[in-house]
Amino acid sequence: MVKSVVHAYPWDLIGDSDAVARYQELGVDAIALAASYHTVRAATPLHPSHRLVDARHAAFYLPVRTANFGRLVPAEPSWMDGSDSFGEAAALVRAAGLPVYAWTVLTHNSRLGDLHPDVTVVNAFGDRYPYALCTAQPDVVEYTSVLVSEVLELGAPDGIILEACGPLGFSHGGHHEKTDGTDWNAVQQKLLSLCFCSACTALYADPDALREAVRAGVDRGASPKFGSVEEALGALAEDVQGVRTGVVRSLRQKLVGEIRAAAPSVRIGVHVTADPWGTGPFATVAGGLGADVDVLTTMCWPGPDVAVPGIEALRAAAPDTRIAAYVLGLSPKPADGAALSKEWLTYLDAGVEEFHLYHGGLASAARLEALREAVTAVSR
Repeated sequence: MVKSVVHAYPWDLIGDSDAVARYQELGVDAIALAASYHTVRAATPLHPSHRLVDARHAAFYLPVRTANFGRLVPAEPSWMDGSDSFGEAAALVRAAGLPVYAWTVLTHNSRLGDLHPDVTVVNAFGDRYPYALCTAQPDVVEYTSVLVSEVLELGAPDGIILEACGPLGFSHGGHHEKTDGTDWNAVQQKLLSLCFCSACTALYADPDALREAVRAGVDRGASPKFGSVEEALGALAEDVQGVRTGVVRSLRQKLVGEIRAAAPSVRIGVHVTADPWGTGPFATVAGGLGADVDVLTTMCWPGPDVAVPGIEALRAAAPDTRIAAYVLGLSPKPADGAALSKEWLTYLDAGVEEFHLYHGGLASAARLEALREAVTAVSR
């Protein structure tokens, strides 16, 4: 049976008595509610009371018990009433008979990065990415561990989805982004994503040589283009790749192990990519999954040409684990259920067994109808 999950924010449900019913009508099996989330300016086209929510910084949507955290403490959302908007929204979902998954963003946190720049990702030029907490830093590992523990204890979810279970990189970062016109290709952007914070630098065999190789690779520009990060870094590539994949795998093993110990029945999903140089919300599983995960969710937009090779690579990297497609119901194109159904059926053929819909609260009525049509198509 194909499973489908729709994502939403607590504010999508609170104050809207029809929201859960709208999501149920999609034919989904569960609702994933944001428990910990980054800065976002979110449209709410169908909410009866507002059309926009400005979540001005990363926040925790469950009560923040400061004493349980170490140096890094999440912020409460001042734009929400009360300290437990996740719990309030989750109660609405449960009352309708649907499971609640806690959508938990771990390392994408510009507020904590601004307060504690020493634990953020640093590129080879010394530029810090304040939105990106580096998981080679012990304080960050502790923070993610406590965050997940608090989600389990306070939120009592039926499932948990770990997003950004690894360090972010060059992309997926700033407000009013002004980096798109630089002509940096995919390889250069991956080079700019390699971290040189104090913890990462201590792990590299020759950090000075690596830093110079990265700088040269970024600045050589489009002529000639490197075909891969391996080509740009030469003999240094194997070491840095091993360090990066090892750091991500270690965090995944730790968090999943703690979840299994604390809440054995909770369904665990992780946002991942098979790309060994991947950063961002979808952390790499290159070098081995190393954890007892129920479902691996992989990015499936902008479409099949990009998504299908990624699905196939992930299937090769984790042959025994269920794969979910993270599918976009929001697009500049007109809402088209038939086109969406065709796209999703392509993912089924590529080995996907589950669909995670982005995003219930952001979607117009027309786009919700297109999502409903696609869910029906892949559930037959």
